[in-house]
Amino acid sequence: MKVPFINLAAQYDSIAAELDEAVGGVLASGMYVQGEEVERFEDEFADYMGVSHAVACSSGTSALKLALLAAGINRGDEVLTAANSFIATAGAIIHAGGVPVFADVDPATSNMDPSLIEKALTERTKAIIAVHLYGLPMDMDPLIEIAKDRGIALIEDAAQAHGAEYKGSKVGSIGLAGCFSFYPTKNLGACGEGGAVVTRSAEMAHRLRLLRDHGSESKYIHSLLGYNDRMAAIQAAVLRVKLKHLDAWVERRRGHAALYGDLLADAPVELPREMPYARAAYHLYVIRSVVRDKLAEHLKSMQVGVGLHYPVPLHLQPALAHLGYKKGDFPVSERLASELLSLPMYPELTRDEMKYVCKAVSEGLGGSDPVHGREAEDGVGLR
Repeated sequence: MKVPFINLAAQYDSIAAELDEAVGGVLASGMYVQGEEVERFEDEFADYMGVSHAVACSSGTSALKLALLAAGINRGDEVLTAANSFIATAGAIIHAGGVPVFADVDPATSNMDPSLIEKALTERTKAIIAVHLYGLPMDMDPLIEIAKDRGIALIEDAAQAHGAEYKGSKVGSIGLAGCFSFYPTKNLGACGEGGAVVTRSAEMAHRLRLLRDHGSESKYIHSLLGYNDRMAAIQAAVLRVKLKHLDAWVERRRGHAALYGDLLADAPVELPREMPYARAAYHLYVIRSVVRDKLAEHLKSMQVGVGLHYPVPLHLQPALAHLGYKKGDFPVSERLASELLSLPMYPELTRDEMKYVCKAVSEGLGGSDPVHGREAEDGVGLR
């Protein structure tokens, strides 16, 4: 059996008629950038998120950059975030003129450890970016309190957390702004690049709309210098179709996670943990093993797709060497970088495919077939 890490063609097949009609409508309209289709998506996404405003843009990275700029980040301001994240989190800080400052993460969640945040803050700290990595919500209450006490902006990097919840609230709706990527592989993915910032602040939303479109108040009138970070109308049309299916897809991901947990319960690996405050969206299903590289090679030999998220923590990235960090500064992030392995995770995965993946994991670790003689109970995973 061959199990890809992700299968976007399978998702297209499941909603092909809807997508073809939506894209065809945009092509026939002649309006290809911004316009009514983007405005409709913004309204629908804001409603889904339970916030007042959603501002669509060209990518998740742009969403982070624009949110920082709209929050008032100036050159030299420090922005605290997790050492364990994708490069875009730190890159957006730098492109906005800020200085990334990292904190280590909680090994149980792979998210920033709230107990380490206070000592990482300085008088130059102007914002915190909370990353909800892999679709596992970060514990937000401590950050809300810190941000309020210090008068700094709290921004959520929810690029991997569409549909996740923290204490009943949608992840991304909790801070001053929540930033989303609609890269094709995301839980809510476009057929190309796309992003959005959501916020309850009308002032923040107004500034975001200016910044994404060259600072334009009206055609050829520019009140500030902005960027060309607009969303293509075709991507908005695709996202409007997929948004209707998002909750069902998240439920399937959660079912897959439960089935993985059942089938790998006895394997010598550490499985993802869903904390009591969280309802995870499982953009990725990430296990930990001290023999990660050996296991990854075995899975590849069995034609099982795998991912490494992420093999080099931010503070050790060559592009960020100028920040002055060194090996050993964030030991948990460094350990996770050598142990984390992402298994196939997408709504269209079948039960047989997941059994095959878990069998391959067990064999790669020198164990017996975890599926033999054991069946996940009805209602768990895909039947």
